[in-house]
Order: sequence, then structure tokens, then C-alpha cells
Amino acid sequence: QVQLVESGGGLVQAGGSLRLSCAASRSIFNINGMGWYRQAPGKERELVAGITSGGRTDYADTVKGRLTISRDNANYTLYLRMNSLQPEGTPIYYCAACPPGPVPLLFRRCADTARYWGKGTQVTVSS
Repeated sequence: QVQLVESGGGLVQAGGSLRLSCAASRSIFNINGMGWYRQAPGKERELVAGITSGGRTDYADTVKGRLTISRDNANYTLYLRMNSLQPEGTPIYYCAACPPGPVPLLFRRCADTARYWGKGTQVTVSS
């Protein structure tokens, strides 16, 4: 059974940091690009960051320099380190297993084409 399980969300003060984790099934983790996406209430799901099985990364322009995506291939876990968080509503962060393709297109289209999604973890930044 394929699973993606996010954790690490919660409430943090503006300027603070969080690290999100996504535990993935072995069957998909090492053959897929993996991405983090977020969706705020009333808005479409959008790319935050993605990483290929070989470690190549792609970031949304709005998060470059503040967020870092990484993966532990031995433990089938995807991470997203978020620094200098600012209030942006209460988005839910999802991890996804993306179909293969060239970077950055792979992650830009994965919001619509992902093979598997986790249930998400909510992040709330207080001002």
C-alpha cells in the first residue's frame, strides 16, 4: 500500500522555523521526484519545492532562500525546512510523488499530475 504521511506542522510565531517531514512508502520514494505543495483556504494548490531522486531541487520563487527541501533515501523520508516564517493564512502542506519528467517542469505540473498525495499538515504562523 502506497502511503505518504506528513508531520511537523503546527503553530509558530512569525520569524520562527519549522521542519516538515513526509514518510513515504519504499515502493515509490526512490523512483520518483518528490514535492512539497501548499494550499491556503480559497486558493489553488501551489508548488513550494521539489527534489528528484538524484537530489536536484526546484523552488518556488517566493520561498527561495528561506526554505530547504531534502530527502533521506535510506529512510524514505522527505523534509522541508522552513525559516523566517511569515503569516500567510493557514495553508496545508502536502507532499506528493511526481511522475518523471524534466526539472523544473516535473514539479510545476505535479500539482495536477501527482500520482500520490499525503493528507497534509497545517502550518499556522502567528503575528
